[in-house]
Amino acid sequence: MRKLVLLVFLGLLMSCELFTSKEEQTKNRVNQELLTIDWNDVDQYPLFEGCDETAPKEIQRDCFQTKMLQIASDTLESLNFEVQNDLEDTLYIDFKVDEHGFISILEMEEKQSILDEIADFNQQITERLRDLTVAPALKRGIPVSLRFRIPLVLNTN
Repeated sequence: MRKLVLLVFLGLLMSCELFTSKEEQTKNRVNQELLTIDWNDVDQYPLFEGCDETAPKEIQRDCFQTKMLQIASDTLESLNFEVQNDLEDTLYIDFKVDEHGFISILEMEEKQSILDEIADFNQQITERLRDLTVAPALKRGIPVSLRFRIPLVLNTN
């Protein structure tokens, strides 16, 4: 019996956990936790005023997208462009909402058919959408940046 207790005691002494510092154990736990986080998804989408922060994530996303598309549509309607030929095209705009809630245009697709009719189209859209802000996206309660893309449909008919 004494040999069994002695073997168990020696086994415990040889255990890696006993010789690992608390700092190293904490670092290992943090690394394991980081591996389980889905970095391609957020817990809460950016929210414009009027969007419900307690709503399920899908409803938050829909509210954000709807309001963003409405802002883009209102921006287009406020611009008075004169074109020689009818335009019917879709271009995509890539946005970023940073951790402070500022929205910036990362990239706007350049369609030659649009630029032929409206030379400064991209600059005017960029200028009009420059100062937008929202409540930022959250991941585990921490504000994070988020990239998104919206289609902008142009139809002059």
